[in-house]
Amino acid sequence: MAAVITGASSGIGKAFAERYAHDGHDVVLIARRRDRLDAVADELRERHGVRVDVIAADLSDDSAADRIAAALEAAGTRVDVLVNNAGFGVHADVAESDAAALSRQVQVNCGAVVAMTTRILPGMLARRAGTIVNVGSTASFQPVPHMAVYGASKAFVLSFTEALWEELRGTGVRVIALCPGATETEFFETAGEAAKTGRARGADDLVDHCLRSLATSKSSTVHGFENALVARVLPRLIPRKLMTAIAGRATGLPAQRPADAVAG
Repeated sequence: MAAVITGASSGIGKAFAERYAHDGHDVVLIARRRDRLDAVADELRERHGVRVDVIAADLSDDSAADRIAAALEAAGTRVDVLVNNAGFGVHADVAESDAAALSRQVQVNCGAVVAMTTRILPGMLARRAGTIVNVGSTASFQPVPHMAVYGASKAFVLSFTEALWEELRGTGVRVIALCPGATETEFFETAGEAAKTGRARGADDLVDHCLRSLATSKSSTVHGFENALVARVLPRLIPRKLMTAIAGRATGLPAQRPADAVAG
């Protein structure tokens, strides 16, 4: 059994890799930085004695998923778990953002999720078993001014995953959209505190929450009671226009701070 994890060199992706290796899965780590992947792989091999392969790939390249699928096939890897975690956000107003960076963000956050899923899913369906985790965000639930493309991309992940959940009912394949709020990763080291809303939670706790949720019939799950309240309950009680304004105030850019492109 192998777990394939994108964005696995740090943060949430690394936490998923650690958990699946601990549980006896072989692991395939995917991210852009080969040196960091190798360091994580060495840790996991030494600690858990499982097979760990690394694939350095930039998922902003729309051909990356084909190369990853070919590498998995060549290695004879049977993928039982796919965690689509890779993603990043641009914390800036749209008019002040680099157009190419926004396009890369859409490709990584949306295009790569679809591309990886469509290449891995047929094998799972043939075996009538498998798990797909797509990492969304509390930003999936409302527009997010000052991080407009990020919020829209995570809304795509949520909608795509919930639709896929319905398509896969009765097939033996589980899929869930995991929607964290602020999480203790490198995201905010780069973006700064202005991009953070609410209390940051640990990545290990997020993985625990995801695995518990996979044991249920949920198509999506929000990590943390307060986050679930804001993401799922408030939008039913407050007009969407007001929710958008509140989100905009929460993520407003500090004066004179340049835009950041951040992984997360």
